[in-house]
Amino acid sequence: MTWDPPLDSDSPPQLEGIEALLLNIERAVIGKRDVALLLLTAILCDGHVLIEDVPGTGKTLLAKSMAASLDLDFRRLQFTPDMLPSDVTGSSVFNQATAQFEFRPGPVFANVILADEINRATPRTQAALLEAMEERQVSVDGTSMPLPRPFLVAATQNPVEMEGTFPLPEAQLDRFLLRVGMGYPAEAEEAEILTRFAAGDDASKLAAVVSRSQLAQWRAQRAAIRAVDDLRSYVVRLVRATRGHPDLELGASPRAALGLYRASQAWALLSGRRFVIPDDVKRLAVPVLAHRLIPTGQARLHGTTAEAVVEAITSDTEAPVEVA
Repeated sequence: MTWDPPLDSDSPPQLEGIEALLLNIERAVIGKRDVALLLLTAILCDGHVLIEDVPGTGKTLLAKSMAASLDLDFRRLQFTPDMLPSDVTGSSVFNQATAQFEFRPGPVFANVILADEINRATPRTQAALLEAMEERQVSVDGTSMPLPRPFLVAATQNPVEMEGTFPLPEAQLDRFLLRVGMGYPAEAEEAEILTRFAAGDDASKLAAVVSRSQLAQWRAQRAAIRAVDDLRSYVVRLVRATRGHPDLELGASPRAALGLYRASQAWALLSGRRFVIPDDVKRLAVPVLAHRLIPTGQARLHGTTAEAVVEAITSDTEAPVEVA
């Protein structure tokens, strides 16, 4: 199906630096351009990303490379069962010289936070990120302190090794705009990894290729991407179809609908358009919606996954007709 843009949307947006950004990231992370675009989509939408895959596929390296390429402050948090909430947010320390308590900011006060193996922390420590992710602030001793902007939490978890882990609650999963998987590299890409990185990690050598002012312009452009009424209705129908679905115990929230719409705006922008098309929504439906859904026990027994349900809903839901 073709899609005719609104009449005032003919000129493509100017996104100078996107290709340079992706090429810079590919100096460290080979063959994962699509995943890098999804991570950039989250940054443009002021969202967060859950990166779920087996160890050694480049999850940490991707987040670190993106932050370095965008000239953003990066902090890595290794989550463990004995980690305390104050290890994330910071704490008040008594200063003997001034006889007063002073707040010492935790690692969450950065632009990009890598929450490595987030499901290894206790629910109490996981909850320390909830306010930061949603409100972009941290409250300690009754005082709220804003976090720097942009602010992205890139959390990783291993879907295979479940011993000693604490599953993320639905309230926290719903605060992640996207869930993505890295996947194994192709054979040729893996051979290139051996050739290029046998001497060590190249991510530390990456320089910034996009300024913060450029990134701010891109984020403003994302918010200005247009969608016709039928397209917004399409997003709502997709999300509402997950509620009451026979294979799902829990459907997607209104936050999910807003996330899908914003992510589709960003994908349209990165595709060089000033308007959203149905294919943008279809491309983002699984990454945005699947991790928020809970299949029924009967569905799981038959091997039905949340991803399969979203794909079926997307296939069965009629997309908008072309507009003039």
